[in-house]
Amino acid sequence: MKYRSEVDGLRALAVLPVILFHAGFPLFDGGFVGVDIFFVISGYLITTIIIQEIEEDKFSLSSFYERRARRILPALFSVLLFSTLAAYAVMTRSGFGSFSESLTATSLFYSNIFFWLDSDYFSSAAELKPLLHTWSLAIEEQYYIFFPLFLILFWRKFHLTSIGIIVLF
Repeated sequence: MKYRSEVDGLRALAVLPVILFHAGFPLFDGGFVGVDIFFVISGYLITTIIIQEIEEDKFSLSSFYERRARRILPALFSVLLFSTLAAYAVMTRSGFGSFSESLTATSLFYSNIFFWLDSDYFSSAAELKPLLHTWSLAIEEQYYIFFPLFLILFWRKFHLTSIGIIVLF
């Protein structure tokens, strides 16, 4: 897929309200919408890449997963290592036990479900969860894991109607 500067422009517009929301600016209490924009951008880019590779008969599921892993895992493992060392240094035993559960959820890409069941993202208890921000990465990884399988199954068989199914997905 060729580079599209307007996508980078959308990314810049999306990140600004997220940063201002987390910085505590009251006018940006809906800054989380920027995360939704990132999801849409990621979905668009990944879908475009996969469909293009399927059409050119070049798509490999293992290569797709490898590219995603090379892009995401080094940074994730660095964050997890640093967070674990910091948590071990400053948390109580019970706090570290809770952190360990979130570490497992993050490592297995289900932290969105784990934190959703555990507490509200906006509650004051959220401040005590150093890996809470990984919920969005978990959603993105779940999309990367399952969506290509879905697309492979339906694209070749239902080509045109797949577009409608993709929109609903």
